[in-house]
Amino acid sequence: MNDASPAVLQVLPRLVTGGVERGTIEIAEAIVKAGWRALVASAGGPMVAQLEAVGARHVALPLAGKSAGALFGNATALADVIRAEGVGIVHARSRFPAWSALMAARRTGAHFVTTYHGAYNEGFPGKRLYNSVMARGERVIAISEYIAALVEARHHVPPSRMRLIPRGVDERRFDPAVVSAARVEALRAAWAVPEGRKVVLLAGRVTRWKGQMVLVEAMARVKAAGGPVPYALIVGDTDARQEFRAELERAIAAAGLSGDVRLTGHCDDLPAAFLLADYALHCSTDAEAFGRTVIEAQAMGCPVIASDLGGPRETVADGRTGWLVPPGEPAALARAIEGALALSSEARAAMGEAGRALVLERYTTRAMQEATLAVYRELLG
Repeated sequence: MNDASPAVLQVLPRLVTGGVERGTIEIAEAIVKAGWRALVASAGGPMVAQLEAVGARHVALPLAGKSAGALFGNATALADVIRAEGVGIVHARSRFPAWSALMAARRTGAHFVTTYHGAYNEGFPGKRLYNSVMARGERVIAISEYIAALVEARHHVPPSRMRLIPRGVDERRFDPAVVSAARVEALRAAWAVPEGRKVVLLAGRVTRWKGQMVLVEAMARVKAAGGPVPYALIVGDTDARQEFRAELERAIAAAGLSGDVRLTGHCDDLPAAFLLADYALHCSTDAEAFGRTVIEAQAMGCPVIASDLGGPRETVADGRTGWLVPPGEPAALARAIEGALALSSEARAAMGEAGRALVLERYTTRAMQEATLAVYRELLG
């Protein structure tokens, strides 16, 4: 029911898993703490419970569908919600439901905000038009300098409408001081990490462009060189990529790396995982819009070896908090791993401290929340 407090309606396909979904909940939390009303419309999913736990309300709509009927039906349903709840701002976070949200905002006079979350390929005719809905907000939030430049080049969004708000790491969770040794040791035991071995860790969706195969090929080169070989952990859910997982396992066996590389599956405790690791890896072969695991690792004092493209160019201070390497080049990644292993423990610790300081200065959830609320206040006057 409508009341005097401002209401913000965020719109996305579903609440299953991922950075967009997590960011939606983080902004909903900030809206509630500001004394406003937070609504999120989606097709639902397991993260609805997390959303409701921060005091927001979920509106179930079939926003995951991509038919013409869903487009117009959802526009009508969203307009009804906007009117009934007195919604002042509609914040769209994904392309197809954003078209419905745009129509609903225009019908009702609500302000329309978008967050441009990805690089969004333009591989076939009409794709740029389809993507352009994410550049049609009264305010367009870009999650990195890389994305801001892309939006300006593709859609000619003027600086007056663009707002750069980087993704943030939750400093309440990603803090070495709050992670117990027992949590770290539980992962060490579960993943059978050998005593005395340095650990490198690649966290993220197990899919080809995230570079897990690049890591396997780099590890083969490190082993062939005859020097120290780290224990490599590939952390991420493989349920949706069984064929690629099998391909990775064959490559690991063929390279004689069965005792050196482990696919762990999903991990619920990334803070402990990054404390377990000596170095975190980011091996993506395509540009990341931001790359949240990079700042999560650095927040835990874990130096990062990252692909030199996209968002990590902004979040990794090359040579100070980690290293940037050419993407998709196993030889370059192998050299970087060998160089990292050669660092003294003091040099590694200093690099980790510099990375944590950088994240706390520039890339926190709190900063992201405050900057987003500032956008809302700007529109509401």
